[in-house]
Amino acid sequence: MGCCGSTERTKREWKPLEDRSCTDLPWFLLFTVFCVGMGSIFGFTIATGGAARLVFGYDSYGNTCGQRNEQIEGVRLSGLDQTDKKYVFFLDPCNIDIVQRKIKSMALCVSVCPDEELKTYQDLKRFAMHNGSELCSYELAGHKYPSLPERFDKCPKLPVPPSKSLPVFNRCTPVDISCYAKFAEAVVTFVSDNSVLHRLIAGVMASKEIIVGLCLLALVLSMILMVIIRYISAVLVWILTATVVLGSLAGTSILWWLYIDHRLTTKDAKEEAEMSRDNAQALLVYAIAATVFTVILLLLMLFMRKRVALTIALFHVAGKVFIHLPLLTLQPFCTFLALLLFWLYWSLVLLFLGTTGNPVQNEETGLTEFRLTGPLQYMTWYHAVGLIWISEFILACQQMTVAGAVVTYYFTRDKNKLPLTPILSSVLRLMRYHLGTVAKGSFIITLVKIPRLVLMYVHNQLKGKENACARCMLKTCICCLWCLEKCLNYLNQNAYAATAINSTSFCTSARDAFVILVENALRVAAINAVGDFVLFLGKILIVTSTAFAGVLLLNYQRDYAEWVLPLIIVCLFAFLVAHCFLSMFEIVVDVLFLCFAIDTKYNDGTPGREFYMDKALMVSYVKIWYNGGI
Repeated sequence: MGCCGSTERTKREWKPLEDRSCTDLPWFLLFTVFCVGMGSIFGFTIATGGAARLVFGYDSYGNTCGQRNEQIEGVRLSGLDQTDKKYVFFLDPCNIDIVQRKIKSMALCVSVCPDEELKTYQDLKRFAMHNGSELCSYELAGHKYPSLPERFDKCPKLPVPPSKSLPVFNRCTPVDISCYAKFAEAVVTFVSDNSVLHRLIAGVMASKEIIVGLCLLALVLSMILMVIIRYISAVLVWILTATVVLGSLAGTSILWWLYIDHRLTTKDAKEEAEMSRDNAQALLVYAIAATVFTVILLLLMLFMRKRVALTIALFHVAGKVFIHLPLLTLQPFCTFLALLLFWLYWSLVLLFLGTTGNPVQNEETGLTEFRLTGPLQYMTWYHAVGLIWISEFILACQQMTVAGAVVTYYFTRDKNKLPLTPILSSVLRLMRYHLGTVAKGSFIITLVKIPRLVLMYVHNQLKGKENACARCMLKTCICCLWCLEKCLNYLNQNAYAATAINSTSFCTSARDAFVILVENALRVAAINAVGDFVLFLGKILIVTSTAFAGVLLLNYQRDYAEWVLPLIIVCLFAFLVAHCFLSMFEIVVDVLFLCFAIDTKYNDGTPGREFYMDKALMVSYVKIWYNGGI
């Protein structure tokens, strides 16, 4: 389980897709034990009644509605048989603690929710006699409600609004949700007083079919762009080059012009001579700095031009990968579905934990609540760590799956002999051999992400209270951890690719990938800089195309203010979809580059050491090599 204590051979012998074996087995066992712990928390909430209390509800004396209950020591009116009382009724449903996000009112189990407004205690009595559902505390007799002195504290606040039960969670909920005035005061006031918001919402409702159509258009455009980007990548690179060069030259020229103009206009002025001299010196410094920057940039562009050509070639091959492996386009959907299912499960268990634990009387209200005390309260922290680790594990499985499929494509000399479904083959290899490697890589990301999230929480809690120095230190630590996380993510991705190639453990693969990347540092810089810009332009292209189509389709609405919200929704969705798909394209390019670097390092094209690379990439490589090498 140690990171660098491997006893494997020090000189790497790359044998793509050979000698497949299990990697990082102890980490797979550790992750399995951790997942069993996550499942045990779920089982604990079921066994101790937390899940039942959340679903069926419980009253302020600790009785779960709709079932028999055991007596709770020291709590009066507990242990009642509530089999016939299946609904939770709050005496004052509008009494909400906004900070704790919970209703502070006394809760009772009732057999029927009041479906009409009850204005007097006589109405409460009539409802109890007619429906058999007593809405006051259990010790009060229904036929005595109007005359009991306790009615002011232990009966519902009048008037009682009509309510209905929720479909799954058996709570009596007021039909008029404006009852929750304190909780939604800002929203209710804004909605009732702002006609613009009504118009925007009306615009969304009137255009919902168009919004769905535009979202599908963004999805289709993203999938198409992943295939055709290999044809337009060269154009986008030239746009980047021209923009950067012309922008730097223009900026430098403007600074020199401002400096010369300032010298000419202040040459004969005697007053404010000192200030004019300072301004002239500042402009001169800016102009010289801009000139140095421009010269360095031009030299870099000249020096990196061959590596930029390699980036274009990799984009071309990446487009062919998606043609040969069309199932790659489904990876974002599969990953999103897996994350969504896990997040739903995690949220459900978190809600169960909120009603699990030992009965405790609230000192302020005297009502019974269930809380995790002692060592049990650490289950919530364990559950929180599980959210991060398992989410990162799912994302890492996607990276390993994509890497395995791309590696299979690259190192198969005859593309006609590719497996029928390389993606499914990669998934099977992952599940059979490399789950431990994925677990270890995702755990490392978790170790960095947790302190960053904790510091972000502390920063938000202390906002406006901490001094400037503490605020600066917190932001610096958060920024450093974020940068470290991004670097580790990139290294992990290449480590997964190395594992897919050579079936080595995580740390061995990470070390080998790091050595390859360092040896090709300039190529990596060119691919990341140029590639990220090209993909960014691709995202902008999808968003602007979707927005333009939206403007054409929404043109029938003459109230142009109603365009705003539908267009914002569509553009956000288009950007998210484009980001998901083009991030997949970026992963493919990165894996292809690692394969290319390994291929060119250990093969030279001679008999017995033939290149594995695609013909299009080989033509580009040979052309660049004959023009001066790369």
